[in-house]
Amino acid sequence: MVTIDEGAGQPARQKRADAQRNEQALLAAAAAVFVTSGVEAPVRDIAAAAGVGMGTIYRHFPTRADLIVAVYRHQVEACAEAGPVLLANSASPHAALGQWVNLFVDFLVTKHGLAAVLQPNSIGFDALHAYFLDRLVPVCAQLLAAAAQAGEISADIDALELMYGIGNLCVGADNDPRYNARRMVELLIAGLLQSRSA
Repeated sequence: MVTIDEGAGQPARQKRADAQRNEQALLAAAAAVFVTSGVEAPVRDIAAAAGVGMGTIYRHFPTRADLIVAVYRHQVEACAEAGPVLLANSASPHAALGQWVNLFVDFLVTKHGLAAVLQPNSIGFDALHAYFLDRLVPVCAQLLAAAAQAGEISADIDALELMYGIGNLCVGADNDPRYNARRMVELLIAGLLQSRSA
C-alpha cells in the first residue's frame, strides 16, 4: 500500500533526477563547446548543444565562472573514471594511454580558460589545482605502470612530469593558430613507445 507521503515524495525524487540529468547534459555540452570555441563561447550555443533553454543554464550556473569551474570538475572526474575503463577495453596499455591523453588534452583547453576567470594563486584556483593533481596523477601513473609492465614503454616515466610536458605542448596553441597541439602530444606519446628498453 502506498501512503500519501510516499506518493508525494515520488515526484520530488523524479524532479531531482531530471535536474541531475540536465546538469550532466549541460556540463558535457559546455565541455564540448569550450574545446571547439573556447570558454567565451555564447551561452546559447551551450544551451543548444545540451538541448535545454538558457534559463536552465542560469538556474544551475548563475555566472560563466560557475559554469567553467563546474566543467573543470566534470572533466577531471571524466578523465579519472576513463583511465581504468580504457585500460580494460583497449588493445594495449599504450593505446589506452594515448586515448586517455586525448581526454586530458581536451581538459587542458578548459583549464586554460579557467585561469582567465579565476586568479592564479587564489584560494579557489589553488584548491582546484590540488584536486586536479589528486585525481589525475594516480590515473596517469596507473596507465604508465601498465604500459611499462607490458614492455611497451620505459619504467622510469613519471606521471606528473609527463602531464606537465603535455600541458606545455598545449600552451603553444594560444600564440599561433597554426600550431597543432594535439599532433605534438600524439608524437610525444608515440615516442614513449619507441623508447622502450630492448
